[in-house]
Amino acid sequence: MKVRFEKGAIGALHQHPHTQISYVSAGKFRYHIDGVDSILTAGDSCIIYSNLIHGCECLEEGELIDSFNPYREDFVQSI
Repeated sequence: MKVRFEKGAIGALHQHPHTQISYVSAGKFRYHIDGVDSILTAGDSCIIYSNLIHGCECLEEGELIDSFNPYREDFVQSI
């Protein structure tokens, strides 16, 4: 999924059973993953393993491309 963020937007701390890969296609983000903070900018990516507590803050307007395994049924729309 592709998600755009305004500067200052917060992805609150949470966890889920899915493994997540996030790719920063634009902007700058502070990620908090399992107690560790990292700054990611365009071209960077991270992997968030199942059930780790994580969240992010958008430091500069940007866009993330996230993928999940298994896929997030709660994000899929019925046609």
